[in-house]
Amino acid sequence: MSRHLHHVPLSRDVEIDPDHAALLFIDVQNYVAGPDGGEYRHMPDAERDERLGFFFETMSKTAVPNMQHLQLACRKAGIEVLYTVIENMTQDGRDRSLDYKISGLDVPKGSWDAKVIDAIAPLADEMVFPKTSSSVFISTKLDYVLRNLGVRSLIIAGVLTDQCIDSAVRDACDLGYLVTTVADACATLSQERHDWSLRNAAGYSRQISTADMVAEIERLTA
Repeated sequence: MSRHLHHVPLSRDVEIDPDHAALLFIDVQNYVAGPDGGEYRHMPDAERDERLGFFFETMSKTAVPNMQHLQLACRKAGIEVLYTVIENMTQDGRDRSLDYKISGLDVPKGSWDAKVIDAIAPLADEMVFPKTSSSVFISTKLDYVLRNLGVRSLIIAGVLTDQCIDSAVRDACDLGYLVTTVADACATLSQERHDWSLRNAAGYSRQISTADMVAEIERLTA
């Protein structure tokens, strides 16, 4: 190890570099983000309310409003905003991962289910990455595009905290990005699952609130 590197302190708990940052929304789409989504259409109303009531309430009252704040702050600061959605390359889903086939995650190409929810709809020139695996880095060219953009600081929000968020955070960390998870702009099916996942992933990313993230962006780009 060189003498120079030996004396440079390394940490994940560092502020973003706004000139080399991007915000990534994961799977905030019609299919999974609301009660009318295709993931839940087969469920009786009572079962849906019992199993998913916490999730939908968290999304409507906390997570989605926080996503809107993040999106606006990044757009104002000139920070790239990117989106992933679960979406097949085909109508019949033959291209999906084995895990998605087993799990029954099936979103036909170009369908309503595949679209980002209206509340954080992408602008015309913002990029959307269709994926067919839990980690967006496995089934898309996201890493290639982030490197083309010069991104080092990756801000992550979306759903589900303990599934596709967790997978993306770990892979981004291993690929060399400094990851910030905006904890209250993520959601999953219970508070316990959300908290457990964040504790488990604390070694892979910095975790802060939407208010702190927005304040940091505004201060660094004032």
